[in-house]
Amino acid sequence: MPLAITGKRGNAEQLVAVDETAERLGLRTGLALAQARAMHPALMAVEEDPAADARLLAMLADWCQRYTPLTACDAPDGLLLDIGGCAHLFGGEAALLGDITQRLSGFGFAVQAAIADTIGAAHAAARFAPGICVAPGRERGLLEPLPLAALRLPQQTAGLLARLGLKRINDVIDLPRKPLAARFGHELLRQLDRALGREREPLNPLRPVAAYLAEQRFAEPIAREEDVLAVAARLAMRLRVLLERRGEGARRIELCLFRTDGVVKRVEAGASRPLRDPQEIRALFAERLAALGDEVDPGFGFDLMRLSVTAAEPVPEEQSGFETSDETVQVDRLIDRLAARLGPRRIGRLVAHDSHIPECAATILPAQAHRGAEIDDGWRAFRRHRAAVALSPRPLRLFARPEPVEAIAMVPDGPPLRFRWRRALHEVAAAEGPERIEGAWWSEDGGPARDYFRIEDIAGHRFWLFRAGLYREADAPRWFMHGLFG
Repeated sequence: MPLAITGKRGNAEQLVAVDETAERLGLRTGLALAQARAMHPALMAVEEDPAADARLLAMLADWCQRYTPLTACDAPDGLLLDIGGCAHLFGGEAALLGDITQRLSGFGFAVQAAIADTIGAAHAAARFAPGICVAPGRERGLLEPLPLAALRLPQQTAGLLARLGLKRINDVIDLPRKPLAARFGHELLRQLDRALGREREPLNPLRPVAAYLAEQRFAEPIAREEDVLAVAARLAMRLRVLLERRGEGARRIELCLFRTDGVVKRVEAGASRPLRDPQEIRALFAERLAALGDEVDPGFGFDLMRLSVTAAEPVPEEQSGFETSDETVQVDRLIDRLAARLGPRRIGRLVAHDSHIPECAATILPAQAHRGAEIDDGWRAFRRHRAAVALSPRPLRLFARPEPVEAIAMVPDGPPLRFRWRRALHEVAAAEGPERIEGAWWSEDGGPARDYFRIEDIAGHRFWLFRAGLYREADAPRWFMHGLFG
């Protein structure tokens, strides 16, 4: 049965795409669905899904990165590839054009492709003269016999030009520019200049181009994890030379695996410190692949692998002694392995802050995003301050939020005699305090003064409680549980 894709255009349901069977029956895009059904009642109509089309186009653009890292979507049905400096890797422009056309056709797509020096000329050639490679400076000869629709003009402008008898690019290419702009707007001249190379048209790539990358193609696809890791180490060895030349190291690395069926698998790994060692990079991806498991399905194998450094930082040259061990490096390696296996957001570092409020004195931040030396300096300053002001002992871990407590205490500043927390009544056997912490006077969120007490009940359990507010104030103070001592 003939198949057509339909969509709402204005107030009418029209055909937006037809298959070969429908085309042979005389059905064309733009035809009203009611008229098409009257012509062929057996027509199978399916409503369009622009979101799914966009996802498919983005997937194909991602796959096209095997030819060049500069790929972009030309919605609704086109792809743009900047192959400058890449064509010789495939035997020239004609060979590259044939390879990409053959592969996409093998995936089941109807493909038209062309190569030109400008985006406008390539767009026109792919749709109206597919299969050609336009020589540099020959864009005018290509465009002149083509219809004005090849210039990517708005439909309203193209229709107006057609009603005036201007149907081909040759009809307007030499006309005076000022009357054309006044009558049809500047978009006509802009698209014409872009196609001819008079005005530069930027290409917005789907993904930013990595500063460092290395890739390897395989005559026979590989599928074993051991082979993938071995190739990743070899690619890291190539990147090491480039990184050392610029005095940098990799903080974020991406491994792209191109499957033979067109699927692209991307595996990212981060590092706590700039890396150059290929074996350390291999170890990161070994942990990452083990964590992903079946998500990285090789299918029928990978025929291309690419290792990219998406984030790099300068690496200061260091010299270590023969007998000394760098504990910081070992800790960073442990963090990288845990982050690769569990995810970077699940591994954090405690960062000290200049605040007397206990819950504000430290914050958990992603471990790989903050260097250990900087964090250690903050904790050293905190310990010096703690020794200077003689802070009392505190629990190792605090509650995410202080929990309310019902307490009976001696006034005005005495510790609680008994308290109820989580429906359980506790009799106080011993108490130390108070340790008073005032809210920051310059902050509206400082809150009332807190008096902290270390409490031990008759069962031997130890608690860290505080009273928010003072009895001499208008509002009655409230008690909260903030942590437990081990």
